[in-house]
Amino acid sequence: MADTETPLLIKRYASRRLYNTETSDYVTLEDIAGFIRDGREVQIVDLKSGDDLTRQYLLQIIAEHESRGENVLPINVLNDLVRSYTTQATSTVPQFLAQSFEMFRESQSAWVENMQKVNPMAKLPGFEAVQAQQEAFLKAMTGGMGSTGVPPTQDGEGDNTPSEDLGEIKKQLAELQQKLSKLGE
Repeated sequence: MADTETPLLIKRYASRRLYNTETSDYVTLEDIAGFIRDGREVQIVDLKSGDDLTRQYLLQIIAEHESRGENVLPINVLNDLVRSYTTQATSTVPQFLAQSFEMFRESQSAWVENMQKVNPMAKLPGFEAVQAQQEAFLKAMTGGMGSTGVPPTQDGEGDNTPSEDLGEIKKQLAELQQKLSKLGE
């Protein structure tokens, strides 16, 4: 069994192939994205130089999802990120983003806890689907970090987000991004 506390080491060979050192096989970017969604930290290093390439590959995963129409980051946020690389604010942007996502994770976890404790809505039809959607959204936003303790739906599809729920998740993310933009002003 793999140790989920230590990062999964992926080595990049000169041929640009990515090698999973735990399972001794080659992996794709989509495989790496799956490891992260499952809550696993990864570290990608160049075999020859030993350079840490993790950030570069994580950005590539995000870019590929964006290019497929899975728009998670609004254009104004992307513009602000690019702008931040050319201003003095560069040093504060990473800390701001990290703190914002930490606050988001904490608020989502608190919401889930409250819904599990005192939950008059649990008897409403469709509540389990909403609960599964919240868990999937939290997992997607945090890369699976931090257990929410939300059980999967009765049909066993707690980790699968139906396509109609994806629109709602995108709407919630856009609302969160608007709030983050207002905080930065």
